[in-house]
Amino acid sequence: QGQLVESGGGSVQAGGSLRLSCVASGYPYSEMYMGWFRQAPGKEREGVAGLYTGGGRTYYGDSVKGRFTISQDTPKKTLYLQMDNLKPEDTGMYYCGAATSALSGQTALQALARFGWWGQGTQVTVSS
Repeated sequence: QGQLVESGGGSVQAGGSLRLSCVASGYPYSEMYMGWFRQAPGKEREGVAGLYTGGGRTYYGDSVKGRFTISQDTPKKTLYLQMDNLKPEDTGMYYCGAATSALSGQTALQALARFGWWGQGTQVTVSS
């Protein structure tokens, strides 16, 4: 199990943008399920976006589709989350996750929820 370090959180007004970064270390970056989850106070952790580092499709939670974009820089072992048109309901702690296992047919987000390990999180606050 490696280490994940998030950065890029902050406070913005509704309609603004932020880009989160997650640097992975301590394990081979290729062939991993990686992604972003978030948790608001009093709410359950929610899957935001995920991908397989070896290539393939990306996955998004319904509430962020069309506004958030997940991407990666493989040589830098870095995962990104570009967040545009932010809304107050996007406020929460954002966690980067990684997993090496998935059950047959699981999406990246499902694999992360079941098998993932997590960074310390970065706070995103969106004001109206």
